[in-house]
Amino acid sequence: MGFFNKIFGQNDKTEQTNKTQSQQNLAPCKTEQELIERYGGIAMDKQLSFGDFIGNNNWNINIANGEISFGTDIVLPMQVLGTISHSSQTWLWAWANTKSGLSENVIKQALQLKKYGEENEIDLLKNDTFDFTKEDLHLIGIIASGIHNSSGYYICDYGQGAMVVTIKSEKVDKINKDDNHHRILTVFPQLISQFEMNHNYALTNYLIAKGYTISENGTKLIATKNGQTITAEFDELSRLTKLNG
Repeated sequence: MGFFNKIFGQNDKTEQTNKTQSQQNLAPCKTEQELIERYGGIAMDKQLSFGDFIGNNNWNINIANGEISFGTDIVLPMQVLGTISHSSQTWLWAWANTKSGLSENVIKQALQLKKYGEENEIDLLKNDTFDFTKEDLHLIGIIASGIHNSSGYYICDYGQGAMVVTIKSEKVDKINKDDNHHRILTVFPQLISQFEMNHNYALTNYLIAKGYTISENGTKLIATKNGQTITAEFDELSRLTKLNG
């Protein structure tokens, strides 16, 4: 899980197609895998910018104000998703944590994820508590960050457990707009090494979210944006075999 360290507080037939963000039919996802395939790339991409933005500063949370700070100068609005207990290895969604006294304003996103889970029968999002591991927290963060178009997520480890929050910041979003397209060559291999998914679907969604125009010719994908190109090749099982920029 090295990629995540900085944001943890501690066929013969040829068919030519073109896809853009406006053309993509974003039907609701029905499984955890579909959610990762849709949002994994862009969410992990944003984490790099977010990690650079907060640096090595320690975190502090003000639940009443719905804010998380890093050092003395960085104060950002946050949404609380839920917590994990290190001893029992269980996850509890914020909307189910009635003992915490969290205001509805700070758990809006968690409630929206619950609604999404109920509408699409996704247990991860609709069940109030379940067995979990520390590494699985990134799954929650990536999915929530993607669905809500957050600037990033952060895992606040407080010893006995850890809280997952999402952040929205125009300053972090600006960094994302200015990033180098070669970042894709780093982010995507990391993504597919961490999660099971259809590599072709996941890369296509990632590139579209980054503003690329996609053309596919059989098992080859070409993405272009502002004169820059990303090319990828896949085997018959849609597993990535080549990725170049």
